[in-house]
Amino acid sequence: MPSNKHILIVDDEAAYREMLVELLGGLDYSIDVAVDGEQAVKMASQSNYDLVITDLSLPKLSGTQVLAAVKRNHPDTPVIMITGYATADTAIEAMKLGAYDYIAKPFNIDEVQLIVAHALERSRLIDENTFLRSELSRQFGFDNIIGQNPAIQKAYVLAAQVAQTTATVLILGETGTGKEFLARSIHYQSKRSHGPFIKVSCAALPETLLESELFGHEKGSFTGAITRRAGRFELADGGSIFLDEIGDVSPALQLKLLRVLAEKQFERVGGSETLQVDARIIAATNRDLVKAIKDKTFREDLFYRLNVITMNLPPLRDRKEDIAVLAEHFIAKHCSETGKQIGGLSQEALQALTSYDWPGNIRELENCIERAVILTNSDVISARDLYFFSHESAVLNPAKATESSGALGPLRDVEKQHIEKVLAACDWHQTKAAQILEIDRKTLRNKIREFGFDRHPSAEDTDSDSR
Repeated sequence: MPSNKHILIVDDEAAYREMLVELLGGLDYSIDVAVDGEQAVKMASQSNYDLVITDLSLPKLSGTQVLAAVKRNHPDTPVIMITGYATADTAIEAMKLGAYDYIAKPFNIDEVQLIVAHALERSRLIDENTFLRSELSRQFGFDNIIGQNPAIQKAYVLAAQVAQTTATVLILGETGTGKEFLARSIHYQSKRSHGPFIKVSCAALPETLLESELFGHEKGSFTGAITRRAGRFELADGGSIFLDEIGDVSPALQLKLLRVLAEKQFERVGGSETLQVDARIIAATNRDLVKAIKDKTFREDLFYRLNVITMNLPPLRDRKEDIAVLAEHFIAKHCSETGKQIGGLSQEALQALTSYDWPGNIRELENCIERAVILTNSDVISARDLYFFSHESAVLNPAKATESSGALGPLRDVEKQHIEKVLAACDWHQTKAAQILEIDRKTLRNKIREFGFDRHPSAEDTDSDSR
């Protein structure tokens, strides 16, 4: 049963007041009572109630005045109205004034319990949502910036200035440089933080599906459109929409995006109704849009609409001074997740990290540190715990790169050694090993057979999916 919920009951009729106290108090709710509207308003101003139940007809102040006072001080607190007679007019009027629901005298006990339970659940969800938004605001605060590189500092100072405006933002940078993190920071530090943050990966979908994803579609507009579907722009109304990899959008779809930017209007695919949207647009790309304009693959007019505020995020290879502090941050993060206690990096490990070019940028660095935290058996990450992937998907251990004049040995041997080490670290739990290796279990089992590893009798490895 629910507990620790604080409810205010307001009714001038002792019989109904006592009935509600007995009914709800027996469900382990904490109950306060008021006998008139004036007392109720005073009590509501002094305490933060999870729910207020008030009669519509009260002495001194009416139930609607109590409702207005509660909503003024605590807009998220649900209020249930009690009516002496159940009519459509009284119910509608109460709802218009912001009441969550109403109950009629004489009470139906089951109905009262159900309405109260639903109202408190709504209150809980609102509190949870408020907490989560507070956490997101903290997580994506500009004070969480990591690094002293002048270019990255400049980008975040500019972001802090822009966040409080509604200006369109264009973020430029290679894959993995933190474009989405910056976009979320701008949203969660803005006046739109109470609204949604909607992300669309423009490179992940073909043109026809991307159009439907962005603008929605009407039922029957194409094969498979069995119902009307709201698009991402509709969902972002009142918040922000992040158009990731906008440089990959086709010229035809660019024209429709241009209209949304210019007029804040669009139609669903297959629809004729013009929809108005209030969504801040934050776009990002790893492409050179100036070159794309010259190559006639990106519209110049769309570029100028997007290019109101532009931020450039440098690649990690150009901010080597930040690698150590970023690595320490990721060590702390993944130690917290795994329960391990690791003091940091050895000098050789730090040298290996700073000598690598990081084609995958910060994202690749975090993946590298996460693997090292999982695999190391020491309280310090050494160079031998670090593994990088080359463009040919070969696994490179930087500790071995310094041995024998840099001779690494055959790719097959390097791959075999790494897979065997990961399996051993995971006690031959194939699902965990596959996740670390970023391959599926079928591929891992094929590698186990290919390299002739002895089958380890782990609890998982009953080969439930080899049937």
